[in-house]
Amino acid sequence: MRIDIPNVTESITASGSEIESVLQRAHLRSLHMALVQITRDESLLTSRHSERETLIPLALSVIESMPGVYQPLDRDMLGAEFVHKMMQTMVQGNVPKEYVPMMMQQMSLLKPVNKYGDHPASCSTDLKVAVIGAGMSGILAAIRLKEAGIPFVVYEKNSEVGGTWLENSYPGCRVDVPSHFYCYSFAPNHDWSSNFSPRNELLDYFKSVVDKYDLRQHIQFQSDIKSIEYIKNGCWNLTTVEGKKETFRSVISAVGQLNRPKLPDIKGLADFGGCLLHSAAWDEHVNLRGKKIVVIGSGASAFQLVPEIVDKARHTSVVQRSAPWLFPTPDYHDEVDIGHQWLLKHLPYYANWYRFWLFWTGCDAFLESLKVDSNWSGARSVSAANEKLRKSVSEYMANQIHDYSLLEKIIPNYPPGAKRPLRDNGRWLSALQRDNVDLITESISQVTAEGIQLKSGSFVDADVIICATGFQADQFLAPMEIIGRDGLSLHDFWGNNPQAYLGMTVPNFPNLFCLYGPNTNLVHGGSIIFHSECQINYIMNCLSELLDKGHRSMEPRMEVMDKFSERIEQANNKRAWGVPGVQSWYKNSEGRVTQNWPFRLVDYWSETSQMKVEDYIWQ
Repeated sequence: MRIDIPNVTESITASGSEIESVLQRAHLRSLHMALVQITRDESLLTSRHSERETLIPLALSVIESMPGVYQPLDRDMLGAEFVHKMMQTMVQGNVPKEYVPMMMQQMSLLKPVNKYGDHPASCSTDLKVAVIGAGMSGILAAIRLKEAGIPFVVYEKNSEVGGTWLENSYPGCRVDVPSHFYCYSFAPNHDWSSNFSPRNELLDYFKSVVDKYDLRQHIQFQSDIKSIEYIKNGCWNLTTVEGKKETFRSVISAVGQLNRPKLPDIKGLADFGGCLLHSAAWDEHVNLRGKKIVVIGSGASAFQLVPEIVDKARHTSVVQRSAPWLFPTPDYHDEVDIGHQWLLKHLPYYANWYRFWLFWTGCDAFLESLKVDSNWSGARSVSAANEKLRKSVSEYMANQIHDYSLLEKIIPNYPPGAKRPLRDNGRWLSALQRDNVDLITESISQVTAEGIQLKSGSFVDADVIICATGFQADQFLAPMEIIGRDGLSLHDFWGNNPQAYLGMTVPNFPNLFCLYGPNTNLVHGGSIIFHSECQINYIMNCLSELLDKGHRSMEPRMEVMDKFSERIEQANNKRAWGVPGVQSWYKNSEGRVTQNWPFRLVDYWSETSQMKVEDYIWQ
């Protein structure tokens, strides 16, 4: 039985004047579609009814006629054809039909279906699953396994759930996906305080989901996994660092990629006599006030961290290897409007359609500007569309600069999209232009007890060095030892070139599934939660096939994975992030993109919606 959170609104007790005031601050397109769905009146799908002067009085009338608590019934579920018309009206453009089922699922506009709970109890009991990690993906896996009645244990190396949002606590840490989209499709949160939520609220959200679904009884905290080893008949032996052993029929790795801090390979780093920090291993007891601080790195974490610490620091030096592209996001630090929040909680379907708006506007359209035109000759762009984007964003960044000595330092010399772009509302470049901040683009020669020595011979004194240098993202599933069929080590099998079919399954490793595995990272839009939902849906279909047919094990055919990997590599080489000469954490040391999904989001959703039995070897 599914245990999705019901789409029930909170009781409306506000007066007519209060509601009218709230409606003035509504997201009008979401309000329009909510009213269409409540009334089921197709005649409202006109431009006249989308105008504020008509829409607000209509909304007030509909809300005042609603019962105190509105609980949608099955009859309120709309057909795909009608929803498609609504989607196209909302975006005032074309929404290809292939997107409709995906969007309806993400909006919770499809009637819940019991997909996983029809197996005999004896079969489900036999299929015991280990989930490694209690971050976003591990929590999702636990929810779906519980729904299906499949026994499972979640192993978590930390003392609490939350994964990356537990471990990253540096000042300014927040999500770069809109809050109302960065949550499970079946467990929306209408209480976000900010449009892009800070870390503490994100951590609280995942804790609340774990408690709502009563998952803590299934989680073994402070249990780091040392190794998993395939035995036979579809079984795995799992061993913790503490030496505890247990046998499972299937293993789901939900360890993520952004959880093992990566320190820079700089001579003398260990000799530094001051305080050495990594952004992903923050010490909240360190006092930064009045200190001389060196921040190594200018990527996503430095971008969030530096503006938060410059007020406290005596002086901050930011050492930049390459400048980031900054994409305009004026509301990046804005709080959620109180009227908008009221409608999310009280007006049926408003939140569903707002989620669609966020998804659609941050979906696949951006991908076109990141595709390589083989006839394009520009060195700093990959196509005419990419060049237009480069000029637009360069102008946006330049307009923030009053210290023109910085201009050459802050405009990237690589195509937009070749590295992770950052959301910007002006705080980063404003911080870099403060009197007590320097931006250093020279390489570090070595670290001494007192600070950093630059290649030119210049020396920078430091009381604190903060390494905002990212994660060991290319070391998938590390540091676990994973031994598959015939004693084959997964890390030996992969070498420096990790590959998995659909990013999830690997030949010679039966009943092993990866969440957020190779080539499942997103660059051009969407949310990693969306991808994880696609993946766990696929994995549950695989487990259902094992149960339904009485198979002991499954693994992808080598030729299937090779064909998939070749297709992925060819496409990645034709994207901005795959161009030669630009090194990033997306690539391995040989320049192959091992992280990113190069196609549309709807393509991944489609490819993972149904498992193809013929792609696998069944025992």
